[in-house]
Amino acid sequence: MAVLVMRSFYPKLFFTVCLLIASVTCAAERIKDITSVAGVRSNQLIGYGLVVGLDGTGDQTTQAPFTAQSFQSMLRQFGITIPEGAKLQLKNVAAVALHAELPPFAKPGQTIDVTVSSIANAKSLRGGALLMTPLKGIDGQVYAIAQGNLIVGGFGAEGKDGSKVTVNMMSVGRIPNGAYVERAVPTKFGGDDRIVFNLHTPDFTTAKRVADSINTLLGPDVAFPVDSASISVFAPKNPANRVNYLSLLENIEIRPAEAAAKVVINSRTGTIVVGEHVRVSPVAITHGSLTVTVREDVSVSQPGAFGDGDTVVVPDSEVEVIEETGRMFNFNPGPTLNDIVRAVNEVGAAPGDLMAILEALKQAGALKAEIMVI
Repeated sequence: MAVLVMRSFYPKLFFTVCLLIASVTCAAERIKDITSVAGVRSNQLIGYGLVVGLDGTGDQTTQAPFTAQSFQSMLRQFGITIPEGAKLQLKNVAAVALHAELPPFAKPGQTIDVTVSSIANAKSLRGGALLMTPLKGIDGQVYAIAQGNLIVGGFGAEGKDGSKVTVNMMSVGRIPNGAYVERAVPTKFGGDDRIVFNLHTPDFTTAKRVADSINTLLGPDVAFPVDSASISVFAPKNPANRVNYLSLLENIEIRPAEAAAKVVINSRTGTIVVGEHVRVSPVAITHGSLTVTVREDVSVSQPGAFGDGDTVVVPDSEVEVIEETGRMFNFNPGPTLNDIVRAVNEVGAAPGDLMAILEALKQAGALKAEIMVI
C-alpha cells in the first residue's frame, strides 16, 4: 500500500489531500475480522448521579436547581432533612450523566468501564468521586451499579484577570472498572439450528466467498448467503458444541472482494481519498484562477499657497486583476490511479483545485467512480 499526501496552506485553512493507492491483491482475512455473529452484541447503559469532593468547581445551584434537588433526595435516604426554603450552595457537587457499554455474555460480578459527563455548569470534575449510581438499559432495568474516583485527563489554569488556559476536557472523566454488573442480558445464542454471520461491509462477492469457504471445509450446503450482508450457517444446538463450532468457523481465512470505485471528499478538512478502481475516460482538463485585489489608500489634498480652499482627505483606490494561466493536461484512455496522481502532481493542483476537478469530471461523465462528500 502506498500513500501520497499533498499539503497546501490557505489563510486560516489547512488542506490535506490524501490519495490512497490500495494494493491490487487483497490480503486474506479471518471471518472473525470481517463479520459479527447475529445476536452477539453489546448493550448501552445510562445513568444519572452525583459527583462529590470537587475543589469548588461544582455546579452553581442557582443555575442548576436539579443538582440541589438530587442532593436533598440523597440526604433524605440517610434520614437528614433540610429545612424548606434553605438555599444550598453546593460548589463541591456536580450532577452527571453516566454511560457504559455492557459486553455480550457479561455475568453478574464482572466489571465494566464507565464514562462520567457533567450535565450542568461544573467547571471541572477533577478530583471528584462518583456516588453509587444505577445504570439502566433501554428496558428500564438496572444492569450495573457504578461508583468510584474519577480520572480526568484535562486540566486548566485561570488568572485573576480572567485569562485562562485549558487542555482537553475537564467536564468528562472515566472510572476504569467502575461498575459491577448486576444482571445478565438474556441471549438466544443456543437453541436454534442456525447461526448468521453479518458482514461489517456488505458485499455480494464477499458473502459468496465466505459461504464457499465454509462449505469447502465442512461440506456442501452447510452455509449459504442470505443477501449482501448475511451468511446463514447450520450449527449444533448445544451451546458447548456451538462454541467449538464457532471457534473453527471464525478462523477460516478468505479474500474479501475489492471495494467499489469511490472518491471520498471531506469538505471541512480538504482530505481526498481516491480508491484503486477509479478510472477516467479520455479527457483534457485546464484549471486556472482569477485573483482580484483591491487596495484602499488615502491621500491629502491641500490648496495652493495663499489660495482659497480647505485641506481634505481624498480616497485612493487601486484594483488589480490577475488571471493565472492554467496548464492543460490530458488523460489517456483508461488511466490507472497512478496516472491520475502523476498528472495532478505535474500540474501542481492545490487540494481545493483538485476537488473542483474531480467534481467537474463526474459531471462530464468522465470519472468512473462514485463521489462521496462527508
